[in-house]
Amino acid sequence: MKTNFADALIEDDLAALRAAPKVDLHCHAFFSTRRRNLESRFGCTIEGPPAKMKRLGGMHVYATDVLDPYLRDRETVEFVAESAVRDAIGDGVVLLEMSFDIRRAAYYADGLAGVVRHLKELAARFSPQIELRPELGIPRQAASDQELMSLAHQAVGLGFFQSIDLYDHQEACGPEDVESLYVEAKAAGMKLKAHVGEFGGAQEVRRTVELLELDEVQHGIGAAESVEVMRWLAGNRVRLNVCPTSNVMLDAVPDMASHPVRLLFDNGVPVTVNSDDPMIFDQSVSDEYRNLYRAGVFSADELEDIRRASLKGVVD
Repeated sequence: MKTNFADALIEDDLAALRAAPKVDLHCHAFFSTRRRNLESRFGCTIEGPPAKMKRLGGMHVYATDVLDPYLRDRETVEFVAESAVRDAIGDGVVLLEMSFDIRRAAYYADGLAGVVRHLKELAARFSPQIELRPELGIPRQAASDQELMSLAHQAVGLGFFQSIDLYDHQEACGPEDVESLYVEAKAAGMKLKAHVGEFGGAQEVRRTVELLELDEVQHGIGAAESVEVMRWLAGNRVRLNVCPTSNVMLDAVPDMASHPVRLLFDNGVPVTVNSDDPMIFDQSVSDEYRNLYRAGVFSADELEDIRRASLKGVVD
């Protein structure tokens, strides 16, 4: 017998899809709310991105030219994060691991203390509707910036952030350049994540997971190039937090129907479905489940299995 969530996918019942509990484990705070919320704040229309962008470089061009002019003060940056939490609640998300870039400290006169103060207030305000687990976000460029790396080590030492993520252009640093930071994060009990395999290959996914002792990979779809690596990920229960529309729009995959999450799933790799940057990709987690179903990537029951697996340890 079908579950309510599977029925909702089959019947294209968006209200029922949004009502079902789900997680979002891959969401960047800076671009975490939908553009319509930013438009309401500023009373304007904000141009959307091209349907296809040239990987991260193309996304950065759009973000710099169109979005960044609206995101230059602490009040708006806080508004975006708060609006994103409201968006997530409205979408049925019960656990949100939102990544807060270390450079966010520059928006506060007291630096990291101000960031932590706001995030504690944010988590408390929306509890118990949603569990917000703040994640420490490290851009790869920080590896060559002594001041930012010092700040990152300080942030780990606070014992506040519950996970850590490394992202941005993969060529900016190798995993060995942040190994000491990840050793500290592991000792602090943080969940270890990194972006890898979004555009690169399977061997770099495995190398990064092994070197940084990652618990989860953000994207990681390049692992689908190697049966050996997929089996290794499956055997070690390393989960991939996938963002399908992001992968399509950034031209990591040609279209939704050919998304390699199907191959990863078939080879036993644990996967979750997530939003990434809703301000850019304009998709909620529910939208992403719906996209995968409508493209024929998964059956309704398979997507229900993925949703339920992602909720283990979060809700009954």
